[in-house]
Amino acid sequence: MSTPRPTPPPVPPAERGATHIADRVVAKIAAQAAREALAREPGGQPRMGGRGQPAAPHATVTVHHDVARVRISLELGYPSDLGAQCAAVRSRVVRRIEECAAMSVPEVDIDIEHLHPPGTPGAALQRKPR
Repeated sequence: MSTPRPTPPPVPPAERGATHIADRVVAKIAAQAAREALAREPGGQPRMGGRGQPAAPHATVTVHHDVARVRISLELGYPSDLGAQCAAVRSRVVRRIEECAAMSVPEVDIDIEHLHPPGTPGAALQRKPR
């Protein structure tokens, strides 16, 4: 019979390694959070994508250590309270990234790319190039 070998002591958490979350994963979390926030806001985007519908929010993220800087591109209904919609998106994005990725988010920049007037989904009011 052989004697069982003693179990080695557990490795402290700081010495086990690190988990790296890719920028594109955090960007997907941010885009989903923006969709969730807009679905709750009047004048937001109840349906997204598809022909004649506003495009889904698009996010780009830069991560440095545990800090994420976020830029989100949106299409919104108009007339509506654009400031309230942007505030809801910022709040939701910050909260979801902190919850899901354990990162701090010091800034969320929002670009409103198109405004959709009532009764004409997909017919965006755009600035004409000069």
